Amino acid sequence: MTETLATPPVSTDSVYTRLGGEPAVRALVDRFYALMDELPEAYTVRRLHPKSLAGSANSLFKFLSGWFGGPPLYIRERGHPRLRMRHAPYAIGAVERDEWMLCMRQALAEQVADKALREAVERAFSDMAEHMVNTGNAAGCPR
Repeated sequence: MTETLATPPVSTDSVYTRLGGEPAVRALVDRFYALMDELPEAYTVRRLHPKSLAGSANSLFKFLSGWFGGPPLYIRERGHPRLRMRHAPYAIGAVERDEWMLCMRQALAEQVADKALREAVERAFSDMAEHMVNTGNAAGCPR
Protein backbone atom coordinates (compact mmCIF):
# COMPACT_ATOMS: atom_id res chain seq x y z
CA MET A 1 0.00 0.00 0.00
CA THR A 2 1.31 3.44 -0.89
CA GLU A 3 0.66 6.34 1.45
CA THR A 4 0.65 9.89 0.28
CA LEU A 5 1.17 12.85 2.51
CA ALA A 6 -1.64 15.20 1.70
CA THR A 7 -1.08 18.78 2.64
CA PRO A 8 -4.05 20.16 4.52
CA PRO A 9 -5.37 23.42 3.15
CA VAL A 10 -3.78 26.52 4.59
CA SER A 11 -6.06 28.22 7.09
CA THR A 12 -7.30 31.63 6.06
CA ASP A 13 -6.44 32.95 9.53
CA SER A 14 -2.90 31.48 9.69
CA VAL A 15 0.05 33.81 10.01
CA TYR A 16 1.19 32.46 6.63
CA THR A 17 -2.04 33.62 4.97
CA ARG A 18 -2.25 36.86 6.92
CA LEU A 19 1.30 37.76 5.86
CA GLY A 20 0.45 37.16 2.20
CA GLY A 21 1.48 33.54 1.62
CA GLU A 22 4.57 32.31 -0.18
CA PRO A 23 5.54 35.62 -1.86
CA ALA A 24 5.39 37.52 1.44
CA VAL A 25 7.34 34.90 3.38
CA ARG A 26 10.00 34.83 0.66
CA ALA A 27 10.19 38.64 0.69
CA LEU A 28 10.58 38.66 4.48
CA VAL A 29 13.38 36.08 4.36
CA ASP A 30 15.13 37.84 1.47
CA ARG A 31 15.01 41.19 3.25
CA PHE A 32 16.18 39.62 6.52
CA TYR A 33 19.29 38.16 4.89
CA ALA A 34 19.94 41.32 2.86
CA LEU A 35 19.98 43.25 6.14
CA MET A 36 22.33 40.71 7.67
CA ASP A 37 24.71 41.41 4.78
CA GLU A 38 24.21 45.20 4.85
CA LEU A 39 24.16 46.15 8.52
CA PRO A 40 27.53 46.51 10.23
CA GLU A 41 25.63 45.96 13.48
CA ALA A 42 24.97 42.37 12.33
CA TYR A 43 28.63 41.49 11.78
CA THR A 44 28.91 38.89 14.54
CA VAL A 45 25.84 36.89 13.54
CA ARG A 46 26.71 37.20 9.84
CA ARG A 47 30.07 35.50 10.52
CA LEU A 48 28.20 32.38 11.68
CA HIS A 49 26.79 31.94 8.18
CA PRO A 50 28.47 30.77 4.97
CA LYS A 51 29.68 33.31 2.42
CA SER A 52 26.56 32.74 0.34
CA LEU A 53 23.34 33.13 2.27
CA ALA A 54 21.27 31.35 -0.40
CA GLY A 55 21.16 28.02 1.43
CA SER A 56 20.34 29.68 4.74
CA ALA A 57 17.59 31.71 3.09
CA ASN A 58 16.11 28.62 1.47
CA SER A 59 16.09 26.74 4.80
CA LEU A 60 14.56 29.65 6.69
CA PHE A 61 11.88 30.10 4.03
CA LYS A 62 10.92 26.41 4.24
CA PHE A 63 10.92 26.48 8.04
CA LEU A 64 8.84 29.67 8.24
CA SER A 65 6.36 28.36 5.70
CA GLY A 66 5.35 25.59 8.09
CA TRP A 67 5.93 27.54 11.31
CA PHE A 68 3.58 30.25 10.08
CA GLY A 69 0.88 27.67 9.26
CA GLY A 70 1.53 27.20 5.56
CA PRO A 71 2.91 24.17 3.73
CA PRO A 72 5.30 22.19 5.98
CA LEU A 73 8.14 22.33 3.45
CA TYR A 74 11.00 22.00 5.93
CA ILE A 75 9.47 19.02 7.74
CA ARG A 76 8.78 17.23 4.46
CA GLU A 77 12.40 17.63 3.43
CA ARG A 78 14.32 17.29 6.70
CA GLY A 79 11.94 16.14 9.38
CA HIS A 80 11.38 17.90 12.69
CA PRO A 81 13.32 21.20 12.78
CA ARG A 82 15.03 20.49 16.15
CA LEU A 83 16.27 24.06 16.13
CA ARG A 84 18.48 23.90 19.22
CA MET A 85 20.14 20.71 18.03
CA ARG A 86 20.75 22.08 14.54
CA HIS A 87 22.21 25.29 15.97
CA ALA A 88 24.27 23.57 18.69
CA PRO A 89 27.54 23.65 16.67
CA TYR A 90 27.42 27.47 16.65
CA ALA A 91 28.22 29.64 19.66
CA ILE A 92 25.09 31.72 20.02
CA GLY A 93 25.11 34.30 22.77
CA ALA A 94 23.30 37.51 23.56
CA VAL A 95 25.19 39.41 20.84
CA GLU A 96 24.26 36.95 18.10
CA ARG A 97 20.66 36.79 19.34
CA ASP A 98 20.34 40.56 19.42
CA GLU A 99 21.93 41.01 15.98
CA TRP A 100 19.64 38.35 14.50
CA MET A 101 16.65 40.09 16.05
CA LEU A 102 17.82 43.49 14.80
CA CYS A 103 17.69 42.18 11.23
CA MET A 104 14.38 40.40 11.75
CA ARG A 105 12.73 43.39 13.45
CA GLN A 106 13.73 45.68 10.59
CA ALA A 107 12.62 43.16 7.96
CA LEU A 108 9.27 42.79 9.73
CA ALA A 109 8.87 46.57 10.02
CA GLU A 110 9.50 46.94 6.29
CA GLN A 111 7.46 43.94 5.12
CA VAL A 112 4.47 43.63 7.48
CA ALA A 113 2.03 46.54 7.47
CA ASP A 114 -0.42 45.04 10.00
CA LYS A 115 0.97 46.29 13.32
CA ALA A 116 -0.74 43.68 15.51
CA LEU A 117 0.43 40.85 13.27
CA ARG A 118 3.96 42.28 13.09
CA GLU A 119 4.15 42.56 16.88
CA ALA A 120 2.87 39.01 17.40
CA VAL A 121 5.36 37.58 14.91
CA GLU A 122 8.17 39.63 16.46
CA ARG A 123 7.33 38.25 19.93
CA ALA A 124 7.39 34.70 18.56
CA PHE A 125 10.75 35.34 16.88
CA SER A 126 12.10 36.88 20.07
CA ASP A 127 11.13 33.80 22.06
CA MET A 128 12.71 31.54 19.44
CA ALA A 129 15.90 33.61 19.33
CA GLU A 130 16.19 33.44 23.10
CA HIS A 131 15.77 29.67 22.92
CA MET A 132 18.74 29.43 20.52
CA VAL A 133 21.19 31.03 22.97
CA ASN A 134 23.63 28.32 24.01
CA THR A 135 26.66 30.09 25.49
CA GLY A 136 25.46 30.81 29.00
CA ASN A 137 24.35 34.35 28.22
CA ALA A 138 20.70 33.54 28.78
CA ALA A 139 18.85 32.69 31.94
CA GLY A 140 18.92 28.96 32.56
CA CYS A 141 21.47 28.24 29.85
CA PRO A 142 24.02 25.67 31.09
CA ARG A 143 27.04 26.70 29.00
